[in-house]
Amino acid sequence: MREILEIQKQLLPDLMEILKKRYTILHQIMLSDVIGRRTLAASLDMTERVLRAETDLLKAQGLIEIESVGMRISDAGRRLLEQIEPVVGELFGLTNLEERIRNYFGLKQVIIVPGDWDTSPHTKRELGRAGCRALRKVMTKDDVIAVTGGSTLAQMAEQLTTSTPLKGNWFVPARGGLGESLDYQANTIASTMAKRTGAQYRLLHVPDQMSEEAYQSLSQEPNIQEVVKAIRQARIVVHGIGDAFVMARRRRVDDKTVEAIRQRGALAEALGYYFDTQGRVVHRTPTLGLRLEDVMKTEVVIAIAGGKSKGRSIAAVLRFGHEDILVTDEAAAHEILKYMDGAERGDA
Repeated sequence: MREILEIQKQLLPDLMEILKKRYTILHQIMLSDVIGRRTLAASLDMTERVLRAETDLLKAQGLIEIESVGMRISDAGRRLLEQIEPVVGELFGLTNLEERIRNYFGLKQVIIVPGDWDTSPHTKRELGRAGCRALRKVMTKDDVIAVTGGSTLAQMAEQLTTSTPLKGNWFVPARGGLGESLDYQANTIASTMAKRTGAQYRLLHVPDQMSEEAYQSLSQEPNIQEVVKAIRQARIVVHGIGDAFVMARRRRVDDKTVEAIRQRGALAEALGYYFDTQGRVVHRTPTLGLRLEDVMKTEVVIAIAGGKSKGRSIAAVLRFGHEDILVTDEAAAHEILKYMDGAERGDA
């Protein structure tokens, strides 16, 4: 199919634009479950008149169903999207970008979805869906999978499914809780993933941010020791990446520490560690969960994060050099590319 696409690009470039447009419409309908024409037109920045002509064609082809409540994808439309999935990167010109990032940072795989997490709810769902595909590909029997919290991982948890129950697998939280929305807690995400796949799970009922005294006290608890041991034996780690100072606020880091990490050039945060633009650790928060030394020994590390605002933060964590798979979006990927170009000029 890739060869056919290349021929079409040369002989029928207009056809490629039509193909991209219709794929995008069909894909957005699938992600929305049910959506009205006006809402879909607004999300695609398309006039209702143009969209009506396209959706009428898709309906005639049996790819969507139009009801009084809105449009939904048909089984035939879903199958078509699955068939075209392997060449979506080629279709949107993302394959070359994936390869450039993969080679630059020495990753095993890079998956880029179209769009920008910062501005598109559909991109958020697609990023979670891509993360699910990446995880399913590397999971094996009796795996322990450690997951962090955050909105990106929550999107992934809500969409994770498997063809057969993973009775021997365990999902565990990589770290304790941040005291924010329950939906975004690592404990919630681990339990959701386990329930949706028929796997088992363990929970870590401790705060992520704690004093040294609390750390020493809780680390002696037998139940906590048992969970921590399981977490630190995970074969797969799935984690998000954030802006250093956004995450510092979420972790309620005191002003003195925030200023200290600012002076050290902090740019990104992952797993409670703060990285500068060179990928060096400039600060860490004490935790009973997964430590960086554990991550460095983990067999498969998957980073999932998107949005233009996070692009350089993602690049900084990749620069640290212990990721295997990156799942991101188009907007973040272009920012990563700018980081790469800057590093080659000596700016990063």
